[in-house]
Amino acid sequence: MHNETELLKEKIVALKKKRNAVILAHNYQIGDVQDIADYVGDSFGLSRVAAETKADVIVFCGVHFMAESAAVLAPSKTVLLPERLAGCPMADMVTVEALRAKKKEYPHATVVTYVNSSAAVKAESDICVTSSNAVNVVNSLDAEEILFVPDMNLGSFVADRTDKHVILWQGYCLTHDRVRARDVEIAKQQHPDAVVVVHPECRPEVVQAADYAFSTSGILQFAKNCKHQKLIIGTEMGLLHRLHLENPSKEFYLLHQGLICPNMKFTTVGKVVEALETMTSVITVADDIRESARRALERMLAVS
Repeated sequence: MHNETELLKEKIVALKKKRNAVILAHNYQIGDVQDIADYVGDSFGLSRVAAETKADVIVFCGVHFMAESAAVLAPSKTVLLPERLAGCPMADMVTVEALRAKKKEYPHATVVTYVNSSAAVKAESDICVTSSNAVNVVNSLDAEEILFVPDMNLGSFVADRTDKHVILWQGYCLTHDRVRARDVEIAKQQHPDAVVVVHPECRPEVVQAADYAFSTSGILQFAKNCKHQKLIIGTEMGLLHRLHLENPSKEFYLLHQGLICPNMKFTTVGKVVEALETMTSVITVADDIRESARRALERMLAVS
């Protein structure tokens, strides 16, 4: 198995050179995929890389909406998603039709859409946010009324940190939403000398019970800079790979065994090789949708 992995890695090096390709991997990808990536990060950091890369081909190891965002921000590039079935249940909880109806219900609201959404939904939005910049972006807006789409948990997190009136869409991340405050209590009992750090996609009760709440990039930064030696991590288990790599002397515990996103685990090193060899997993966005979605994403990047 080790020799096979090494062979695949050699193929990737050759194929990247041949295609002038860059490999982007989300923090929730399996360790082997993170290890062969040129950049590993959260959706915001990877969006920046996609917008600025000089590569001709972007291989996005993540889920569909992330590859779409890369295609929106880098329209002249070829964007590959190694696993076409890697979707996002939360992104599917909002449709263009439903959002248009809600906008009529709240005609004065500014539509703030989490990047965990389709390009078509982004195109119906005023501005996008990620978990790392949502509070800052919302507070930067002139509007007093915000329609926050689609994650009600991140929206609640923002609502607690702004004076604006936030209307919540009833969507959520299946992975983060299954954690309960009781799980935090149990984890603290099991590891009384550890601090609990969770993602704001968790339920408000979980965020309140935790010691800290940050985006994935925020969790990584906190873990590196804090004096704590033991941390209980409340986000998708893929982040533990980087946490261990960057902090070998510290101990990390997963808050809940259900913190695994099946869609994020579909991508393998073999599928990355196949995508680069065949160039068949291309993600495209229609011109009319792309331009509107691009404005929403670029407004976010400008604020951040």
